[in-house]
Amino acid sequence: MDWGNVTAEDLIDALREVDWSSPPRPFSEFFSKFTVPRSSAKWNSRLKCNFYYYRTNYFLLIIFVLGLAFLRRPLAIVAALLTALSIAILNDSFAGTFSEKVSRAVRQFSPHLAAKMRPPLTPVIRGRPSAKRAIFICGRPRWVFVFIFSSVSFFLWFVSCGLLTVLWALAFGLLATLLHASFRTPNLKARLNTFREEFRAVWRNYSEL
Repeated sequence: MDWGNVTAEDLIDALREVDWSSPPRPFSEFFSKFTVPRSSAKWNSRLKCNFYYYRTNYFLLIIFVLGLAFLRRPLAIVAALLTALSIAILNDSFAGTFSEKVSRAVRQFSPHLAAKMRPPLTPVIRGRPSAKRAIFICGRPRWVFVFIFSSVSFFLWFVSCGLLTVLWALAFGLLATLLHASFRTPNLKARLNTFREEFRAVWRNYSEL
């Protein structure tokens, strides 16, 4: 696969669709080999490849940096977790897993309430959905939870007076991610194995719509 032909919009859509539950890559692989890209085209291709392949590592890296920045601000830590959760549920796979775990926990205490949390059925025409499948969490549209978590996290940021701190920490985490993705040489496994099959699986889902 030629990553130079993959646009930023395609990469974002793929990251939204792909499964994020896979464990992060080992440190021995994450910090294995670094080289300077030979051209801007090579850098562009390497950046997209590493963003996709090391997505879990980068996400955990940013969360770790934010956690270090708020060791003395408990409310800011809660705000950071809610912000991360509101971003994570934008991924379809994570949203489905999150909804399933919450519904399963509620079912242990109130089966009647858990039954109301089931998502509505999508009409099917000639064996295929009549529209693109909408994502529901606990029977409600995903945007409801994104709005709630984002609003609560923004309020906690304001109360804890940690907004400036999070901006600096987020800038540092994003800069570290950008530098790693720019200079980490994609290995053979990253080029030919896991990421290619996952990316093709995502686009097979798009082609079936």
